[in-house]
This record gives sequence, C-alpha cells and structure tokens, in this order.
Amino acid sequence: MITVTEASATAGALKRLSDEGVSIWLDDLSRRRITSGNLAELIDTQHVVGVTTNPSIFQAAIGSGEGYEEQLTDLAVRGVTVDEAVRMMTTADVRAAADILRPVYDATGGRDGRVSIEVDPRLAHNTAATVAEARQLAWLVDRPNVMIKIPATKAGLPAITEVIGAGISVNVTLIFSLERYREVMDAYLAGLEKAQAAGLDLSAIHSVASFFVSRVDSEIDKRLTLLGTDEALALKGRAALANARLAYEAYEEVFAGERWLALTGSRANKQRPLWASTGVKDPAYKDTLYVEDLVAPGTVNTMPEATLNATADHGNIHGDTVTGGYAQARADLAAVERLGISYDEVVQQLEDEGVAKFEVAWQDLLDAVTKSLTGKGVDGE
Repeated sequence: MITVTEASATAGALKRLSDEGVSIWLDDLSRRRITSGNLAELIDTQHVVGVTTNPSIFQAAIGSGEGYEEQLTDLAVRGVTVDEAVRMMTTADVRAAADILRPVYDATGGRDGRVSIEVDPRLAHNTAATVAEARQLAWLVDRPNVMIKIPATKAGLPAITEVIGAGISVNVTLIFSLERYREVMDAYLAGLEKAQAAGLDLSAIHSVASFFVSRVDSEIDKRLTLLGTDEALALKGRAALANARLAYEAYEEVFAGERWLALTGSRANKQRPLWASTGVKDPAYKDTLYVEDLVAPGTVNTMPEATLNATADHGNIHGDTVTGGYAQARADLAAVERLGISYDEVVQQLEDEGVAKFEVAWQDLLDAVTKSLTGKGVDGE
C-alpha cells in the first residue's frame, strides 16, 4: 500500500481529476484496509471520496482470512449458517468504511462519501428476491451513506425502481450496453417518481450507474485480433472508450429532458455515470487509459488501487476528454460493426459473463467461510 509521504508527493493528478468534477472512488475494501488506517489515509491524501465492493473483492479479502479470525471464531461458536456469516462480515466492513467516509458524505450533501455493497449475485434474475435483499442490506448496514448494488439485468430493472421508490440509494452495476443504460436511467426516474408519490424526500436518494469499460475492449480486441487485418488492428483499444463516451451523451440527454426537469423541483439528484472496470487489462495500453480518457464533469471513476497509484504517479489529466468525442465514438463503433463484430452480441455476452463471474466468486467465498467455520469446530452449513 502507498505510504502517506509518497501519496502527498504524488496526488497532483488526482487533485486535477477531482477538480474536473470526477469523484474518485476506490474499488476495493478489506478488514485490514480499514483497521490499518489505510482507507482513512487514502481519503486524506489521495482524494478518495467513496468505496465500491463486489463479490470478487470480498472473496479476495475474506478468503485470505486476514483480520477476520476473531469474528469467524465468534460466528462459529454461535453456530450461524455460512450465508449469515458472510453477510455479518461483509456488512461489518461496509459499516466501518461508511463511518470513516461519513465526514465526506456530510461535506458533499450525500453526493460522495458512499460505500457500495452488492446483493447476492445468485439473485440477479429474481426481481422480488433482489428487492428483499436490498432492503435487508440497507437495514443491516444501517448507514445513510450506503449504496446497494443491483445488477442491470432485465430482472434488475424493476428492482431498481422498487428500491429507489423505497428511498434506498442504489449503485446499478454490470452495465455494458447503451440500450441497457437508457433502461437503467428510466428505471431510476420511475423510482424517483414512485418515491415522490409516497411523499419521500428525493434529496436524500442518490444513485450511480456503473458502466463497465475495460471488459468491452478485452472482448472486442480479441475479435479484432482474430480478424488480423490492418483495419481491424487499427481499431483495437477504441471500442470501450467510444461506448463510455456515448453513454455520457445519453446521460446528458436524459438529465436534460422533461421527465427529469419535472423532478428537479423536489430536489432530486441526477444518477451519475460511474466508470467501472477501469483497470487496464492489456499491458500494451497505458495503465491510466480509462482514467485520462474518461474525464467529464459529474462522473465517478472507481479504481483498483493499482490504477489509483498509477494515476497519482504519472497520470496526465488535461480537461474534459469525453464531451467532444461523440462523433468519433459513433464512427469507431460503426467501424467495428462493419467488420462483422456484433455490438449487441458482445455486450450481452459481457453481461452474462459478469453475472456468472460474481456468482463464482460468491460461491468461492461461501466455500472458504464454510471451511473456516468447520475448522473451528462448528458445521458452517
């Protein structure tokens, strides 16, 4: 982890990013990061103003066992189920992180200082269960700055509306396609309208829409490489940025429309685009690519620590790199389509894979906790 001295010397690019209107969130959480003071340090020195988690992050943190031994022993003595044990540990971490970020939440009027926790990924295609799980997580964490993550599956869309309508802030995750992103914004607006009809305070409801970036390049670049033509190879590394920039164009359009304007009198908050999966997966690309080239006001960039440190060390932040690029973005995606690579097929595949990967990570976490509970003399099932 980066030290305070190193961070103080290298945070210039992160400050510039923040000054451009991009909220910097950390895409990681663990018990050790909380108890060591590292999270507080990143807030103080690296302009971090939020935290996101997912099943893979918790699988890595809790699966290591580091920092969880005492709680695991207590849970084993109580004879809890493995599902309950996992939820007790994950919500404890999110609650502690939310407390650390509470001053940021207060200073920004609830805009930042947020910590996200995801519904059980096995519920991704069950609307009613997702809503029930979201309510339960909000109750368990019991902090105003928590955001409940709901995947942008077809079943997730009505769940988003219901949960927002109940006054619970939501981080919509696993968005890959422009069409689905518009459906997510529609679901959010429907939720606000539902909350307004119920007499709830709309100013207290916040949401982000997590639009995934690097995985789009990973899949489309693979297909371009297989084609192998000069035209195909020249398009590598361009689809993900094009997709994200067109998402921002859609955001600008929706949140300038009549439906949104009808809610502004009730002090509703825009659902901000959040750039997710911003760690570069192809070593041929600059490790700050999905930070530097996705700078736009009113956005969030959630970064793994390696990307955060890379940006602090050698990031080149030079103003808005999104809003002037819509025509080129459309041209890049159209060029990919002309080569026979189906955009619709790719984004649906990525959504399916995203849900499946989180399900596997969650099961791995359950298996690791079961082993830990059993090893302490109590059956975790």
